[in-house]
Amino acid sequence: MYLRLRLILAFVVFSVLLLLLLNVQPIQKVSAQQPTGSIATVTGTPAGAFITVTYSDQINVRSGPSSYWYPAIGVLISQQVAPAIGRSPGGDWIQVVYPGVTGNVGWVYAPLVSLGPPGAVLGIVEPPPTPTPATTPTFDPTLLAEYQPQYTPTRLPTFTAPAALSVPTYETEAASQAGVPMGLVITLLTLIGGFGAFISFLRGR
Repeated sequence: MYLRLRLILAFVVFSVLLLLLLNVQPIQKVSAQQPTGSIATVTGTPAGAFITVTYSDQINVRSGPSSYWYPAIGVLISQQVAPAIGRSPGGDWIQVVYPGVTGNVGWVYAPLVSLGPPGAVLGIVEPPPTPTPATTPTFDPTLLAEYQPQYTPTRLPTFTAPAALSVPTYETEAASQAGVPMGLVITLLTLIGGFGAFISFLRGR
């Protein structure tokens, strides 16, 4: 009797476990959704004029035709194609369709792209107004006074013109003076000395 109860109990437990195993749902592996980037891409060749990035690296797409006055709003990678809308007045920048930004347009530097199809002509598009800075730089007057050199300007002396230069004048001596010239006296003495020497020579012979 006891053995039969054990067999019945074992059968019931086995039946319950079998029912539980049959009701278990298989575990399904769920892949997390990958986030999509914010960089717009263009698939296929757009109708009408378009640009193709010929630069070996990615290029910036700006909000206006200037790398100084307008910020970058995105990028285009090498060989990427985008519809072209127009040119800047100088022709150095091309306006393209760039979804996801304000107005869905941007500007690229013309030397970094090629325009297609052959013979395509773009109209002139006036650039948008330059963005205003978010904040205006201000200077702390205390800090400015600390680093500003403190000095008292020295007044330059008043210029006084020098007195007029006086040039002394000299009187020229007379071309000739009264009396016997000194040269004549020397010549006569020389002749007398020579004559005396000649007389002494003759006496000595």
